[in-house]
Amino acid sequence: MINWIKWLLVGVTVLTTIIASGLYLTLYLSLPSLDANNSTYHVNSPTELQRDALGHAVIQADDIYDAAYALGFAHAQDRFFQMDLQRRSASGNLSQWVGDIAIERDKSARFHQFSKRAQAVFDALPQNQKTLLVQYAHGVNEALKESTVAPFEYLAAGVDIQQWKPTDSILVVYSMYLDLQSSQVDFDLARTALLNTFGDDLYQFITQPSTFQAALDGSEIPLLEADIPPFPTEQTEIDSNEVAYTGVELPDIGSNNWAVTGNLTATGAGMLANDMHLGLRVPVIWYRAQLNYMVSGEDVSVTGVSLPGLPGIVVGTNNHVAWGFTNSNLDNVDWVELQPGTPTTMVTQSIPLPHGKHEFELEVSEFGPVKHINGKKFALNWVAHHPFAVNLNIVDLGPTKTLNQAMRVIKQIAIPTQNVVLVDENGGAAWLPGGAVLEREKASFTAISEAQYRDNPPKRMATLPSVVNPEANRIWTANARVIGASDFEQLGDGGYALGARGQQIRDRMFEKDRFNETDFYAIQLDNHARFLMPWHDLLYGLLSTQDVEFKPDLAYLNTWGACACEDSVGYTLVKHFRQEVVQTLFGRILTQLDAQDVNSRTLLRGIEPATWQLIHQQPDSWLTQDTSSYDELLVDAYRRAKHKLLDRFSPVEADMEQLRWGNVNMLAVNHPFASQIPVVGSLLNMDAVEGFGDTYMPAVQAPRFGASERFFVSPGHLEDAILTLPGGQSGHPLSDFFNAGFEDYATHAATPLLPGEIVHSRTFYKKDEQ
Repeated sequence: MINWIKWLLVGVTVLTTIIASGLYLTLYLSLPSLDANNSTYHVNSPTELQRDALGHAVIQADDIYDAAYALGFAHAQDRFFQMDLQRRSASGNLSQWVGDIAIERDKSARFHQFSKRAQAVFDALPQNQKTLLVQYAHGVNEALKESTVAPFEYLAAGVDIQQWKPTDSILVVYSMYLDLQSSQVDFDLARTALLNTFGDDLYQFITQPSTFQAALDGSEIPLLEADIPPFPTEQTEIDSNEVAYTGVELPDIGSNNWAVTGNLTATGAGMLANDMHLGLRVPVIWYRAQLNYMVSGEDVSVTGVSLPGLPGIVVGTNNHVAWGFTNSNLDNVDWVELQPGTPTTMVTQSIPLPHGKHEFELEVSEFGPVKHINGKKFALNWVAHHPFAVNLNIVDLGPTKTLNQAMRVIKQIAIPTQNVVLVDENGGAAWLPGGAVLEREKASFTAISEAQYRDNPPKRMATLPSVVNPEANRIWTANARVIGASDFEQLGDGGYALGARGQQIRDRMFEKDRFNETDFYAIQLDNHARFLMPWHDLLYGLLSTQDVEFKPDLAYLNTWGACACEDSVGYTLVKHFRQEVVQTLFGRILTQLDAQDVNSRTLLRGIEPATWQLIHQQPDSWLTQDTSSYDELLVDAYRRAKHKLLDRFSPVEADMEQLRWGNVNMLAVNHPFASQIPVVGSLLNMDAVEGFGDTYMPAVQAPRFGASERFFVSPGHLEDAILTLPGGQSGHPLSDFFNAGFEDYATHAATPLLPGEIVHSRTFYKKDEQ
């Protein structure tokens, strides 16, 4: 019997070893070849693709078209899975990969009909940009052809690789529209539903301006002076005892950037900081690259981050000029309320599944795709739906040498509208919106009529404001309103961040009169909890009156550190207290909006003024049914917040030490397939890192969201420039570049922008010239 068990164990061990060895061999065979020479019909001159120890792609080419080919080759070798996800996400084809779980997401994407629009955009591009996309696609496809074994994601899902088409790159731009600005689409609809359901008084109260404003010109939108409207009991069908609202603020997608002129640097050159806030996963969104090529007989060298799926550098520098982006949130959306007799058409959409397909009907009109809200039809007019929403003009930044030249390029680019901050080696600094903006005399905040649409047909705005070399020598943006109050009526509010983060960056910039790259990095890592300090004081005062029950809680609040620091339990308690108070006060209203198929979370970014107005004035009509005073409501909200936290992070011991912010906000940069692969799936993830930072402060971080890059640069002085990314260059788990660079991100170290010593190199020769 013992021998039988022994031989069974031996057999199982041998079988397991064979399976593991087979898996490893398959993974190993799917590694790309980084050192080789080969010939191709798709370059005009010998073109080199080199990599340093981080996997930083360095491309040497005679022109931008050969450079695009080599960049496409590099992207496909290291990141094709990511590229495929981007095009599938925009076109509504994720379900073919992951099954029914993605159907609703695919239906949401297909509402925009981006596959059809991508072809229209490509047809309208100038010939040089078409050629650039074609060359890039050739590079991608030749890298795929060279692979002997498909990447492991395709083997695991049983999905075949589909070749890359030039229009797929346009889908990648559309995927960024969805990531960065689809909340604008939801925001306008939420405001419309709020107004139509509860009336103008409540609409104005909930959407009122705040004191958190940091526009570059210092202008402010007048604050609301009206009284608090009574709670809309008659219009509210949701009982607070029947449902608990769980909505939380959307992430502040878009980021921070700031700059100073040469008057505030030791070298006399301008200096730029940029950290774009996006979802974090494996592989990370950006790809380090340096493109070296010639334009009109002059050398061009552009270093920064590229987006796999697109040719060119998105954020970076050519050593004469540097540029960075944040989401501008100018209003680019109109929902058009359709008349009862307005004709619409039903279009059948077929979503491929691993086994079969899912069909549904999409309703469209001359004004755009149609959505039903409370028995009414609304058609979407979004800037992303028009051919002028996408082009590749951003590559024209490569040869620019001055601030003015770069500004001329920025005025012509077509991407999701960004706050573009520029600096140059001569000491200049500028801000201007970059990307497509809908032209209108007056921006809409809620749905418009068909007549209003016809009076103002969609076209791109030609003239936008700018700030060049301001007297204060400082520029800052952080997704809140950057434009002056005089431009607000025309350019509107597409979902600005509250503004507390922008204020904090602005104030940090006025604490010094001289800056270097290290000083800029310190601002990016600022996790001071200035925004939550009034909430801390409120909570401490409330709990002090009941110190027997809350003695441990008061001790944690006393030592909270006023920061989103790893060891702060008090910060966690304050943050979640605020969240629970907001949910308690507004949950009945917002839940009713959600029941209308509206995303009420978009309204939470601006809820702070109304919340404090209720706390200070304490109108009885806003009390929930089970409370008799605001002190009782607020303390009960704290109890619920604490118990929810303990139920999640320490359900057995109820140990409040487990509520340390570093544990609650643990950074987890994970591969989307990791949880679906037993035993070894976790090896696809980056190491978990104690949480640092939060919303409403420069150091933005959530468990799967945060700074997708940290970029600090002064043109002409790139030896001191920094580019730190939250992951490695390659998505292949056996690659030396899989997690190279992540340690710097986790420890807040500075990774050099410039590539290091070359360790891999391959050359592409024109066919028959080798």
